[in-house]
Amino acid sequence: MPIPLANSIASWFLKKRFHQIELFLKYPNEVQNELILNLIKTAKDTEIGKAYDFSSIKDYQSFSERVPITNYEEYQFNIERSRRGEHNIFWPTPIKWFAKSSGTTNAKSKFIPVSKSSLEKCHYAAGKDLLCMYLNNNEGSQLFKGKSLRLGGSKELYKENGTVFGDLSAILIDNMPFWAQYSSTPSSKVSLMCDWEYKMQAIVDETIEENVTSLAGVPSWMLVLLNNVLESTGKCDILDIWPNLEVYFHGGVNFSPYVNQYKSIISKKDFRYYEIYNASEGFFAIQDRNGSNELLLMLDYGIFYEFIPMDNYGTSQQKVIRLDEVEKHKNYAIVVTTNAGLWRYKIGDTIRFTSLNPYRIKISGRTKHYINVFGEELIIENAEDALKSVCKKTRAKIKDYTVAPIFMEGKNKGAHEWLIEFRQAPNDINYFCELLDNALKSLNSDYEAKRYNNITLNKPSIKIAREHLFYDWLKQNNKLGGQHKVPRLYNTRVYMQELLSINV
Repeated sequence: MPIPLANSIASWFLKKRFHQIELFLKYPNEVQNELILNLIKTAKDTEIGKAYDFSSIKDYQSFSERVPITNYEEYQFNIERSRRGEHNIFWPTPIKWFAKSSGTTNAKSKFIPVSKSSLEKCHYAAGKDLLCMYLNNNEGSQLFKGKSLRLGGSKELYKENGTVFGDLSAILIDNMPFWAQYSSTPSSKVSLMCDWEYKMQAIVDETIEENVTSLAGVPSWMLVLLNNVLESTGKCDILDIWPNLEVYFHGGVNFSPYVNQYKSIISKKDFRYYEIYNASEGFFAIQDRNGSNELLLMLDYGIFYEFIPMDNYGTSQQKVIRLDEVEKHKNYAIVVTTNAGLWRYKIGDTIRFTSLNPYRIKISGRTKHYINVFGEELIIENAEDALKSVCKKTRAKIKDYTVAPIFMEGKNKGAHEWLIEFRQAPNDINYFCELLDNALKSLNSDYEAKRYNNITLNKPSIKIAREHLFYDWLKQNNKLGGQHKVPRLYNTRVYMQELLSINV
């Protein structure tokens, strides 16, 4: 496709789409209200629609009173039925694809339904919107003169009972429309390889001769790839390989720890970074301005939003509110109803609104303790279950512990650092560490993928805390007693550094 023609098509789509975006910017609550009523109408003859009598629901009030808030554990049985090929359970059209992501307390992995509607009207629509917003903000962009280097998921697509499951990115690549295939590299064949070591080198070999103008992928994985590119070419700057590179579209994990590392290998001063907020459950928000650290909540992708204030989350006073009730700078857990058949589903993320006109957000964390610096999504339940198993095998007893990331630096891989105060230490701490690593792999498929051949994560590092270390730290910070607890899993090294400084 000639570049002038590509730019003309993009310009036409841009104008058409911006009219629609302006509609939800101007009338956000009306758009959301119409959306939920359409979702209810569409699913009225499904099992869940009949169970809650969707046919008689005419407003949000009735919907919120009848349909309960749910999580994966409560949805799992029906999802498993759908994976076995049963239809019309929670969505009227057959669900063929299931996005595999890290598990919950009761499951190593989750399988989130991806309908044809959510694939086209949410995920792919968001991809086009992202390009539209970027081009609108950067009129001199030469994006279409080259290709986008996309870094997909770590697993192949596995067929099972007529349905397919795999990483969301693999599902998206496997079903990618022609316009995206034409403008992307590497080929789908390489992108869907399951052996990451082989795949990384295959991507390098296939892309270093391309004119790459943009990057897209999770920061931790992309950094590994870019370092491999530099090592394979003997260069020190990515721009020596791809001089027309102008933007990196990223999401999945907090980008802050990686900023300096990217700047050290991409020297272009006006190089742009654009954040997205997508998940297996849907594509939620897009950075719509150059240099911004806020994301525009997208309100017309077939996703209806509700929110639970975190100050009463999980309590008897828990309250669920609509978009028009949110306040700036408060922490909210997100609840979604989607065009893939998730009804009032807690995705586990928390956000803060930075603007109410339009609705812009920042991702603030998870509803549970977790570490997700490298895409591993290690939750507190994984850590507790792994420690319980390892202590039983080694006869060790733990008094307190905390875990923090060891960030990637240069070509060094990341890792998790465990600081543990033992009541009864194991005879061999290295053996304890090996067992802990293996236990975490068995409990969490994303952790297992990141640890595969040390591609992103090295094995854990365990430091033994002196006696009373955590007690002294709590006392030093006036946090003894009451509801104060030692932070177990944390995405920065703030607490770890404080503890290590007094571990003498």
